[in-house]
Amino acid sequence: MIYALAATAVLLLHLVFVLFVVFGALLVARRRMLAWLQLPAAAWGFIVESTGRGCPLTAWENLLRMRAGLAGYEGGFLEHYVLRLLYPDGLTRELQLALAATVATVNLLLYGWILMRPRARTGRAP
Repeated sequence: MIYALAATAVLLLHLVFVLFVVFGALLVARRRMLAWLQLPAAAWGFIVESTGRGCPLTAWENLLRMRAGLAGYEGGFLEHYVLRLLYPDGLTRELQLALAATVATVNLLLYGWILMRPRARTGRAP
């Protein structure tokens, strides 16, 4: 039971991480210091998708699932949970490269927007 709960927790952490990789720059728009976390996360997401590497969170989740007596799964997190819903044929290398390009494009656009918009005033006297 504890392994199944831990596997679910890793799954949720993985989902939050993927969302942070793709859309975390929206948080940076409010708190610029988060860029120090989000930029390396986005780079990691790009590297994982563009090189076809596996993410350690996927391996960790599979290990916990197997220890809970559940079946592990083939492929990565995106292929197993997200792409199965969107692309029933599965993850191809071309699609993986498109996902890497999407991560880079979304982040470049959001950071461009952040850098181009005027900074909010803090209300302090000069």
